[in-house]
Amino acid sequence: MLQKYQGVVLHTLKYNDRSNIACIYTGEGGRMSFLFPAQRSRKSMVRSVLFQPLSLVEFEAEVRPRASVHPIREAKAWMVFQSLPYDPYKSAIALFLAEFLYRALKEEGASASLFSYLVYSIQWLDACEKSFANFHLVFLMRLSRFLGLYPNMEDYAEGCCFDLLNACFVMEPPSHGMFVVPAEASRICNLMRMNYDTMYLFGMNRTQRNRCLDIIHEYYRLHLPDFPELKSFRVLQELF
Repeated sequence: MLQKYQGVVLHTLKYNDRSNIACIYTGEGGRMSFLFPAQRSRKSMVRSVLFQPLSLVEFEAEVRPRASVHPIREAKAWMVFQSLPYDPYKSAIALFLAEFLYRALKEEGASASLFSYLVYSIQWLDACEKSFANFHLVFLMRLSRFLGLYPNMEDYAEGCCFDLLNACFVMEPPSHGMFVVPAEASRICNLMRMNYDTMYLFGMNRTQRNRCLDIIHEYYRLHLPDFPELKSFRVLQELF
């Protein structure tokens, strides 16, 4: 049965010489896999260029009962980007976040609030002209709410450590050893309070920003099963 979808492209891989598979987080069905032509022909209604990391696509697919991959029959850009594919810094962020979401949303079903958050965030990054160096950090902290991983901030006080395993702030370093020292814990706390419009007020140098990314990455790896070391992780740290 043909069904219409809107979605965020997370990942593509080669299926065979004629087809590729795209993993897309859709508003209608959550994370799903779709088949599309590897090369464009004159008769094709689907262009492979549409399926870049974090692209927003609108398409019609033939959904088959019990099938894990569904063929796309028609596709077009749902929203046309103005800067995201052309700015090397934004493209690096998009590549990293797409890989992160591909690994983090393995079992995610449809969620209107999560889908709205992803679309809003991508649109915001595309439209932003400056001061977006903290975007990926704020994005990941706010994403944790939708995955049930948002840290408990009620007990934060100056001088606290951040307990990575139990997702809370504590006055004494926990015995398990997986914690963040007070100076770094305060930066994580500040990130939790930021949004895209205020994050430029939170000044960090490159070393501090990369350390925050290390901590967030480690936090997700502790709380999500089989979460791997991301290939694009070091590339992003080199740029920011």
